[in-house]
Amino acid sequence: MKTAIPSLESLDRQWHLIDAEDAVLGRIASKAAKILMGKHKPTYTPFLDTGDHVIVVNAAKVRLTGNKEEQKLYRRHSGYPGGLTETSARKVRAARPTRMVEEAVQGMLPKSKLGKQMYRKLQVYAGPTHPHQAQKPVPLAS
Repeated sequence: MKTAIPSLESLDRQWHLIDAEDAVLGRIASKAAKILMGKHKPTYTPFLDTGDHVIVVNAAKVRLTGNKEEQKLYRRHSGYPGGLTETSARKVRAARPTRMVEEAVQGMLPKSKLGKQMYRKLQVYAGPTHPHQAQKPVPLAS
């Protein structure tokens, strides 16, 4: 018996809506990563992008457990000596609240060209509205 490999033309990509209000960041990110990779489908193939699109709303109201609001650091480097910049989660939430969800999901995706392709199907919005009503996103139970 031969193994069936799904073709990219036969894939039916759906849109899923996740409301992040009062939800724990890591749990939201793992659900989103699972859907982006396509692990919730029986046609999952590790070397193909079989996943669906994900919309995350209310990213500014996502919850962090413990003392992560003050202790969690987001790091970036300019590439120059001494160019490391560290920012606390509280400052990141104030400046750009979508970054917390984006980085959490991106960290759970494969670190390859395929992972970057999957990441492009993620849409994160700080507020409760989004411009993807025409795609008829299905609300995901949290």
